[in-house]
Parts: sequence; structure tokens; C-alpha cells
Amino acid sequence: MNKLIKIVPVMLIAITFMACGGSDDGGSAPPTPNTAPTAVSNLIYPSSDLLCIDTNIEFEWAAATDADNDNLEYTIRVATDRDQTNIVAQQTTSNTSVLITLNPGIAYYWNVVASDGEDEAEASPTLAFYTEGEGVSNYVPFAASIIAPEMDAFLDSGSVSLQWSGSDVDVDDTLTYDVFFGTTDTPDLLQSDVTATTLDVTTVAGTTYYWKIDTKDNNGTKSIGQVWTFTTN
Repeated sequence: MNKLIKIVPVMLIAITFMACGGSDDGGSAPPTPNTAPTAVSNLIYPSSDLLCIDTNIEFEWAAATDADNDNLEYTIRVATDRDQTNIVAQQTTSNTSVLITLNPGIAYYWNVVASDGEDEAEASPTLAFYTEGEGVSNYVPFAASIIAPEMDAFLDSGSVSLQWSGSDVDVDDTLTYDVFFGTTDTPDLLQSDVTATTLDVTTVAGTTYYWKIDTKDNNGTKSIGQVWTFTTN
């Protein structure tokens, strides 16, 4: 019995030591997660659908904000298509403007992405502009931009309203649209020479649909649209 009494305090001391020892990291708090900056919401120049008479273009945009007050960088991308697959110029800068020289007589599409060094914001809206070409009397319309359904949206099946926007620097041109729609990534022509910028289609549940809009002016010039998708529940 005496041996048992002597052992118990030793065990208590050991347990107390283990419980009070703590972790070996000094008890420091975990690091605060980084917050991505806001997206650039205002592209100042070139403005939407502008005809630029100079190919040396000073791009300018409004600053993004960052909740952590991190220093921000901006990546500007200029492409010859609205979905930015054919990028012809790309620069990263800590400023909110940059000078880029482009070719004449081409439709361009640009946007800006803000980054704090750890996380990127969503891309800004994409704007279109033209560089003036020598002797050009008619410009190709800009590629149509999507309004609804949003890219990769999930919708209830049934009647769906396809909505888009078209534009042309030749303000006197009349625009018409060829609408392509189907269940493959190369959708078939659904209706040609549409004068409105909306068209209703019928869908079934559990299906991914693909659609695109080709834009034509009254001089016979045409821009090919990108393919958009949505899925029905």
C-alpha cells in the first residue's frame, strides 16, 4: 500500500507536465487568409466601340481596391476576339495606364485583371474598339456580346430567351444576325437574318446547349461570334 501511495504523485506530476507543456509553436495565431482584390470595374480608354484614329493607344482604367491594402498589379490583355483566345498584346504593370502599339484596321477586344501577388480578381468587362485603317470605307461589325443566359449558366428547362448585343463603328449600318443553336460545340444554324437581338428557343431538361451569333452589316461584311453554353436542370 505504501508503494502505491509513493507512485501516484509521480504519475500526477508527469500528467501535469504533459498537459501544461503546450505546443512548441509559441501559441501564435494562424495567419489571416488573403483577400483577393476587387475586379477592375471601369475601363476608361478606349471606350466601348470606339474608332481609334491612332494605333499608339494609351489604355487607361480605374484602380481596383484591396481589403488587405496590398500593392496591386494589373495585367492588360488585348485580343482579336471577344473571348480572348487570340491575344496579341499582354502587359503587367503597377500603373493604371499603359501604352500599346497595335495594327491599323483591326477590331480589338481588351480587359484588365488585378492581382495582389497571391490572388487574382475576376477579369474586368471586355470592351471592343477599332483601329482606323487607311482607305477603309466600311468596317466589319464587332462580334456580338452575350447578355443572357450567362456563360455556363444553369437554367430551368422549357422556353429560354437568348439575348445578345451587337455594335458597329459604322453607325449608319443596319445589323442582322445569324443564330446558331444546338447540343454540340459546333451548333447548327437555327435562324438567319434576325433583326432583333433576342430569340426564344425550346429546351429539355438535363442538357447542355451551345449557341453563337454571327453579326452582319448591310454591306455584306460579317464577324463570327464565339460559342456560349448553358445547361438545363
